[in-house]
Amino acid sequence: MMPAFQTPMINLYARDLPRLQAFYEGFGFVETFRVPKTGVADHVELRLDGFTLGIARIEAAAAHHGLAPKGDGRWIEIILWTDDLDTAYADCLTSGSESLSEPHVFLEGRLKAAWVADPEGNPVQFVQKLG
Repeated sequence: MMPAFQTPMINLYARDLPRLQAFYEGFGFVETFRVPKTGVADHVELRLDGFTLGIARIEAAAAHHGLAPKGDGRWIEIILWTDDLDTAYADCLTSGSESLSEPHVFLEGRLKAAWVADPEGNPVQFVQKLG
């Protein structure tokens, strides 16, 4: 029998944890957990609207868990629903984010979407309901 699971979240590995944390805090994510509690963080957890996003330093993953995340590739994406996609997209570009896909309408005009890269190259999708 499969064990029960709860409280799912996504964890990203970062070369520059403070920079990545600041990026997501710009969308309203709030820090809820940090290890260690003082000094340079190895891992932080941020929360927005019931969703938890963890960020861990690549070096900490190797030192504490024997993992070897390379930090390369695009293994996941963060999806953020918004009521003003164009402003969110433009603000990210102004702040130095790379555009991965410009704003466009799809699903028969019901949704608008755009993608930018976070500071570690992970895709962030903005989605807006239309009409």
